[in-house]
Amino acid sequence: MKAKVLSAQQAASLISDGDKVILGGFIGAVVPEAIEQAIGECFLSTGHPRNLELYFTAGQGDGVDRATNHLAHTGMVSMACGGHWGLIPRLQKLANDNLITGYNFPQGVIAQLLRDSAAGKPGTLSHVGLGTFVDPRLGGGKINTVTHNDRVSLINIEEQEYLFYKRIDANVALLRGTTADENGNITMEDECLFLENLAAAQLVTNMGGTVIVQVKRVVKNGELDPQQVRIPGIFVNAVVVADDESHMQTFAEPMNPAYCGRGEAASQVSQPRKLDAKKIIARRAAMELKQGAILNYGIGVPEVIATVTDEEGITDQMIATVEPGAIGGTPAGGLSFGASAFPEAIITQDQMFDFYDGGGIDQAFLGLAECDRKGDLNVSKFGPKIAGCGGFINITQNAKQVFFCGTFTAGKLQIETGNGQLTIVKDGHIKKLIDQVQQVTFSAQIARKNQKEVLYITERAVFRLGDDILELIEIAPGVDLERDVLAQMEFTPIINANLKLMDARIFTDEPMGLTINPLHPVQLEPSYAA
Repeated sequence: MKAKVLSAQQAASLISDGDKVILGGFIGAVVPEAIEQAIGECFLSTGHPRNLELYFTAGQGDGVDRATNHLAHTGMVSMACGGHWGLIPRLQKLANDNLITGYNFPQGVIAQLLRDSAAGKPGTLSHVGLGTFVDPRLGGGKINTVTHNDRVSLINIEEQEYLFYKRIDANVALLRGTTADENGNITMEDECLFLENLAAAQLVTNMGGTVIVQVKRVVKNGELDPQQVRIPGIFVNAVVVADDESHMQTFAEPMNPAYCGRGEAASQVSQPRKLDAKKIIARRAAMELKQGAILNYGIGVPEVIATVTDEEGITDQMIATVEPGAIGGTPAGGLSFGASAFPEAIITQDQMFDFYDGGGIDQAFLGLAECDRKGDLNVSKFGPKIAGCGGFINITQNAKQVFFCGTFTAGKLQIETGNGQLTIVKDGHIKKLIDQVQQVTFSAQIARKNQKEVLYITERAVFRLGDDILELIEIAPGVDLERDVLAQMEFTPIINANLKLMDARIFTDEPMGLTINPLHPVQLEPSYAA
């Protein structure tokens, strides 16, 4: 049966008041931009569709007006449930003004929830989120005061606590691929990720709903390789052919073949990054890397670690992964985050989080926003700003080793380096190590229970997760312990009796000559003399 080929405006007319809509995409990748823009324009001109429920894993947007921001109008949305909200300020405003109800759940849980809901299951059972703001004892992921319905509950199985996330009953999916045939079979050869497109299409089809897929082109039946079809035509109701402007590979790049593993990987020749606070932190973090480790780098300072490993010539000794599905290669940043240049493999997002949640990551390097005396972290909510947890909870609760990387203070921090020392010229005006975080995105209590190794790395000090409170284990050469460290915190940490100086090589312009140890050292069998 042939799928309908519609204009974006015709597709928008298929959305009805009260529909429950899954939005495909990751930041600016694999986003059905033409369809979402047309739906927003339809509402502005007709007042419909109204009272939509929106579901998304990562927040699709550019921080201004694209992707999910097209749908964020008063009266158009009644509820939104997503993993990351940082790039959708218009939807954030509706939530902050209590004009919609909303939830922030771990990105991986939402991806798995789509798959489990498609299978007719009542929801998803997971340990992910325990001890964080998603735990019903700490708010249940509700993002404002008008959100009352519980979508997550605490369950005890064989004396172990778990969270149960209720199923999603969506009846519309807005997705994206590259090529469709006349039967609606979809391939994704020019997309940098596969995400959870298949799970979303299966869920909506099983609910008797409507699946609309944006593509670049339509070809005749028989022209597609069946092994490359990512969304079978039996799950597709309509296809929209978009122009290049509405079908950029990411919101930062129209098309980068390297993200699909095409072309020749040229050896990287780039100027070394200036020695700033971020590079100092990244260098200290890189000293924790292990040969053969499977890694996850977060957004922000952790992105710089890859720059450091390139400069030191050790990048090929580890395998980087990115939560939406890319394995190996060089992770991209900014509005292309999620893609990787010349990846070794790409799997679906729900599959990647299955791997993560089972403990597959050896080492994870994430950002450090707010941290308190207990070691809890907040990266998800700052006053009225709803950043959202994204994959942070999945990753930090399940990686074997976790390293939080960020500047000691926020604001207009000014530093100087020279002769292997650090000088704080002017400190940031916002303290990040505070008495109690606003929202718990990383639970130190759960980490202690799981005996997880956790370090907190800044440009001037390194802390370790202690038994009850953070423990200061290193300070930078040249800084004053009282003035530059303790006076810039709202609490007093335990100070290790053998407080060390950070490696002086970190604070010089020259490469460090960094070498790393194996993740699993070879154990030699003892030899015995005859």
